[in-house]
Amino acid sequence: MASHRKPRQRPFSGGTVRTAATLALAGAATATAFEGTSQADPQLTPAQVKAEVDRLYEEAGAATERYNGAKEKADEAQRALTGLRDESARRADRLNTARSALGSMAASQYRTGGTLGTAVRLATADDPTAYLDQASFITRTGDRNAAEITSVRHRLDEVGQLRDQAAGRLAELRSRQTEIAGHKADIENKLEAARRLLAKLTAEQRAAYEAQSAPVPPAGSPAGSPAGPPSTPPPPSDGSRAARAIAFAHGAIGKPYVWGATGPGSFDCSGLTQAAWRSAGVSLPRTTYTQINSGRRVARDQLAPGDLVFFYSGVTHVGLYIGNGQMIHAPRPGSTVRVAPIDSMPWAGASRPA
Repeated sequence: MASHRKPRQRPFSGGTVRTAATLALAGAATATAFEGTSQADPQLTPAQVKAEVDRLYEEAGAATERYNGAKEKADEAQRALTGLRDESARRADRLNTARSALGSMAASQYRTGGTLGTAVRLATADDPTAYLDQASFITRTGDRNAAEITSVRHRLDEVGQLRDQAAGRLAELRSRQTEIAGHKADIENKLEAARRLLAKLTAEQRAAYEAQSAPVPPAGSPAGSPAGPPSTPPPPSDGSRAARAIAFAHGAIGKPYVWGATGPGSFDCSGLTQAAWRSAGVSLPRTTYTQINSGRRVARDQLAPGDLVFFYSGVTHVGLYIGNGQMIHAPRPGSTVRVAPIDSMPWAGASRPA
């Protein structure tokens, strides 16, 4: 029976215990720690909380851009589906008109002594497509209405093709809607995890965290104001497209970040840059990872006001460069559109809209 017993586990030595404790503390900011899967939640330092919350917000931002991309494609599929259905209805109306005219013609021939030919049978058939498929009537019967019948057949084919295309677009739309729902759940889960983690801080600690991402002081701040990044440069007044985009972004300062929003009352990061450049007459795509390729790529040392500046390895955040090392951006949930230094996040690249 002894052979079936589990071998005895060696107790931890003092060094092992210390190592385990160190590892547990180092991992205290992981998801499992704040989601309550451990037996005892270690006390997190403000620095650990900031690192973990920043990570969650970054991941939520990436999920937001995936949501935006899926929603954009779903909207395209919806527009295409609507167009196909409208065109199908128009073609079906013309088909019905043609069938009615053909039936009237065939009936008139019959009343004047003709026979009930293929034309009237086609016009009154419950399934005209099946009837046409079964009857090679044009070459066999020499029906003098062959041209009209051929026209009806072409219209039937057109309506059938449109309906097939609409079915494909409907399947694509449903797939995109499922994708959207998944990204939405991912975003909300990450934001809820960040809120739970921040709730463990004292009011003073939360204020300290918020202060680390506070807006840049506006131009003309008093000399005694706290040290920080350079003051906000004034909007350019040269009337260029870049100047108009920057003016729009300045007007959005203070409006809340809402993921998926494109204005006018709230924005996410790519929604803000898209709206800013749209106000200048330039159409940008919806997501960060498409906006970066929408214009000419520029090096960091060649930045000019109006350029789009991108951050993180996945190109998941974007701001509008305004000069003097500053940008206007919509940072994250719970914040507002604000000015910030471009050094505040990991650099990914820049582009200049055409």
